[in-house]
Amino acid sequence: MSTLDYIVLLGTLVGIAAYGMWRTRSSGGLQGYLKGDDSIRWGTIGLSVMATQASAITFLSTPGKAYDDGMGFVQNYFGMPFAIIFICVFFIPIYRRLNVYTSYEYLGQRFDSKTRYLGAFLFLIQRGLAAGITIYAPAIVISSLLGWNLDLTIVLVGALVVLYTVSGGTKAVSITQRYQMGIILIGMFVAFAMIIGNLPDEVSFGTALSVAGAMDKLEVVNFSFDIEERYTFWSGLFGGLFLSLSYFGTDQSQVQRYLAGSSVSASRFGLLFNAVVKIPMQFFILFVGVMVFVFYLFEEPPVFFNQATLDAVAETEYAGDLSALQDRYEAVVEKRAEAVRALALNLDQGDAAAIALSKEQAVALESEALLVRSEVKELIGKAGEDFEAKDSDYVFITFILNYLPEGLIGLLVAVIFAAAMSSTASELNALGSTTMVDFYRRLAKADQSDAHYVRVSRILTAAWGGLAISFALYANLVENLIEAVNILGSLFYGGILGMFLVAFFVKSVKGSAVFSAAIASQLAVLAMYQTLEIGYLWYNLIGCGMVMLLSFVLQQTVFRKGRSVGTHE
Repeated sequence: MSTLDYIVLLGTLVGIAAYGMWRTRSSGGLQGYLKGDDSIRWGTIGLSVMATQASAITFLSTPGKAYDDGMGFVQNYFGMPFAIIFICVFFIPIYRRLNVYTSYEYLGQRFDSKTRYLGAFLFLIQRGLAAGITIYAPAIVISSLLGWNLDLTIVLVGALVVLYTVSGGTKAVSITQRYQMGIILIGMFVAFAMIIGNLPDEVSFGTALSVAGAMDKLEVVNFSFDIEERYTFWSGLFGGLFLSLSYFGTDQSQVQRYLAGSSVSASRFGLLFNAVVKIPMQFFILFVGVMVFVFYLFEEPPVFFNQATLDAVAETEYAGDLSALQDRYEAVVEKRAEAVRALALNLDQGDAAAIALSKEQAVALESEALLVRSEVKELIGKAGEDFEAKDSDYVFITFILNYLPEGLIGLLVAVIFAAAMSSTASELNALGSTTMVDFYRRLAKADQSDAHYVRVSRILTAAWGGLAISFALYANLVENLIEAVNILGSLFYGGILGMFLVAFFVKSVKGSAVFSAAIASQLAVLAMYQTLEIGYLWYNLIGCGMVMLLSFVLQQTVFRKGRSVGTHE
């Protein structure tokens, strides 16, 4: 990057973080630190909720996912608007009326302590792991830019986020996310404009769309009933519904964002803002990835997008094999570019026979290019266990670094860091708050001052930051970061949601029954994931349904006789 890029990058990140720390230099005690104050309005809540979900993974990994597989991933979000409406009607009024700090406090009031601890524990496991993945994503960028060791970069990036999250608590996170989200949206629109502007002069935006469609990248909806397929209309509508119900309704990283609102209406409007905006935003980010794919049909793309890994393999005994594959790839993509240019011309002229012929040639050459890329990945795997044989997370950043002008590179890298800081800060804030409220305050130190609990919250937030950094050091084991986060959530969210839905709607079930059902269901979901080929979104529905059904059966049979644990603490 140029000096101007570094000025833009550092000015953006340091300015936002410093502003958040300055605005929250007085936290207002435990209430202010954990929940914010009445100054947080619905617009800030809406942007904060969105920024919590839209991590650096969203802006690094999602375009790479679209580059490889097209637009189908957007189906994940089809159930989300319905889930948010449900949460606004049922969840928010209960949380606000009970004045809870965490969603798991409600489980303790409705059931018993052990159920509360279980819900909080399951959240801490999956969100702690997810926080590590969100730290890993921006570390990819900075290590690629500066040639730094990836592990060292992970530690530095994580430490930056921990610093201002610990200092200001929930209000600092919410206030900074408002500006971070603005930078993110501006940066993505700039990137899109630059992609279109870098297409060949003879290729219009309409022609680029036609080419993307001809190469099967614009299929948004898949109505297949095959449960082994990851992304279908049905898995997104039903599995995505339960995923979103659990994420927005029970995950403390989200609940803490809208509990900071000044009223029930502010919390509701903040969430409904996401119901309206999230799918179009996710569609646009995927579409950016598709346009990067179209761009690279006319320009020669790398045979593997992680250049640092290619350079390392070139220093091994496999250098000759790699060079041969690169030469072969260059020849294939040169022919592919010619075929795609012919396809674009024929699409403009509307000659159906010529379109069919040129499309067949372009698709065949694309398949051959993909074959060479897969052989390169196999070679990388042979060259060393420490080499990453995956590159989808590097596709978008490679385009940014190679084709954007000075200043804009800094802005786009700032986008990725802003997203990382916002989402990771929310996660660490929620992890620290949950550990303090649901464990420390109940099990270790009761009846202490607010100042004591704020101090402990800061310590616990920093500790979770350290654990997240440790988890991030192993994130290179996953193939695609955006999928990894959704898979991880799907394995835990169904069971957690089931506990809450039983609490809301099945009044006859008591604590022991739902506690036993939740443990059995969680173990069953983990076993099914290891043994069955099912699209991961379905585990949200399966886990939730198992908890609800099994808890009811256990209450009517095993726990029917005798007195169950009380309904309130």
